[in-house]
Amino acid sequence: MANDLQQLKQNFISGLSNISGFWGFPKGMGAIFAVLYLSPGPLSLDELVTQTGLTKGAISTNVRGLSRLGLIHAASQLGDRKDYYQAETDFYRAVRAILQERRNSDFDRAVETVRLTLEKLESDDNSDPERAFLVERLRALKDFFDALDSLVNAVTRLDGLGLHTVQTVLKILK
Repeated sequence: MANDLQQLKQNFISGLSNISGFWGFPKGMGAIFAVLYLSPGPLSLDELVTQTGLTKGAISTNVRGLSRLGLIHAASQLGDRKDYYQAETDFYRAVRAILQERRNSDFDRAVETVRLTLEKLESDDNSDPERAFLVERLRALKDFFDALDSLVNAVTRLDGLGLHTVQTVLKILK
């Protein structure tokens, strides 16, 4: 029974590691978050090394990233100087943090590049078929980015409503 439980935990850790890669984060971040999420209490860096198989340097680097995203939080243990961490268990808050992080860096640069390129293409002669094709493609991409940006803004604003209200609205929409 204990081996079955350990295997299920390992499968979960592997799954979250893969999901992390899908979102563009290191797989180690997913593994660390999974281990912390399944832990009933805060874990030290040494315990994370043991449970994930990652190096202490990789753990330290990924813990900083997870902390910056708000996906894990530092926790103290009375009488112990080690650093301990625990997972954020409010998934709405976690997803919002990920969306904001992705939006704040790469997303804004990509949107700006598309906007500037489209402006330049539209300001010049549009009679060239290749130019017209590029304008059409970039408008579609800009529309998509604008919609995605609106979605992220809406999710961020929902935070003020509280998780219970958001869950109620989602149930109504089903």
